[in-house]
Amino acid sequence: MAGRTRLGLLCGFCIGVGVAVQAWVNGALGVRLQDGIAAATVSFGTGLLLLVIAFALSGRLRAGLGAVRRALGDRTLHRWQLLGGLFGAFFVACQGLTVAAIGVTAFTVAVVAGQLSSSLVVDRLGLAPSGSTPITAPRVGGAVLAVGAVFLAVASRSGAAPGALALPESLRAVPSALLIVLPALAGIGLAWQQAVNGRVGAVGGSFSAALVNFAVGLVALVSIEAALLTGTGGLGEFPTEPWLYLGGAIGVAFIALAALTVRWIGVLLLGLTSVAGQLATAIALDLIIPTGPALSPWSVLGCLLTLAAVGMAARRSASPADRLAPNRSQHIQDCSGDSEFE
Repeated sequence: MAGRTRLGLLCGFCIGVGVAVQAWVNGALGVRLQDGIAAATVSFGTGLLLLVIAFALSGRLRAGLGAVRRALGDRTLHRWQLLGGLFGAFFVACQGLTVAAIGVTAFTVAVVAGQLSSSLVVDRLGLAPSGSTPITAPRVGGAVLAVGAVFLAVASRSGAAPGALALPESLRAVPSALLIVLPALAGIGLAWQQAVNGRVGAVGGSFSAALVNFAVGLVALVSIEAALLTGTGGLGEFPTEPWLYLGGAIGVAFIALAALTVRWIGVLLLGLTSVAGQLATAIALDLIIPTGPALSPWSVLGCLLTLAAVGMAARRSASPADRLAPNRSQHIQDCSGDSEFE
């Protein structure tokens, strides 16, 4: 296994850690606001504000954004590749609207199944900057094993996630078996989000990808929240604890890191390592700050099996970036795009 692949797997695990911590912070904020989507909107808004400040202070970051505009002009980058933030917003909306109806287990398994199956296709089509990766038995086996591992890890949990919304009247008559389609579609969207954000990052740097992701996602979430507030009594009181507003900063870090990492290991391995990081962090949080059911041995087993799934999918498989062996000029371009603060 190449050094870049090992680094990519480690980064993917760290991304999962960030996702889990952000979900914990945003979940706590959602409980206080009595609205999970409002909490996500605040998270996207604070993240975008931080990025705007960073771009205002850094000429190198602005140059990266200029490279994205030029790539759109000469069609080396397509406008639909800027819409990764929509998938993130859709995921958050599905979480807020369906977890209360179908439960944490069904939601999580549906998302992971959709994400990993879509990752196989996205990698095969070469939609990410890592290039095309064939669908092989170890990769399929790793994805299937990971879905089963996630089921084991979350099956002992029940009920709604923190900040989950009640279903709107228009969805209350829909059977739960049909509602599960929404998180599955959200999972499919997450794989596409990682691919297109990687494309933007390959052109203008990972922080340009994060800026575009947060801007598009915020517009979508504000629209969703505005529609929901017309039928509710409004938000709860905004809390004063600063840590409840750290979700945006955490999101900036892992979205930018994912836009870089996907170039090294592709979408499937990024998804697998991220899931492993999320499960490991959830276990750690349950031990350190217990807020729900007691930690189950099945959760630990599920986490270990997810790590085994990563090894299975990565076995005897060089990273797509290594197989492509990019020429020196492309390598210089990639490095310049990822060192915006130098």
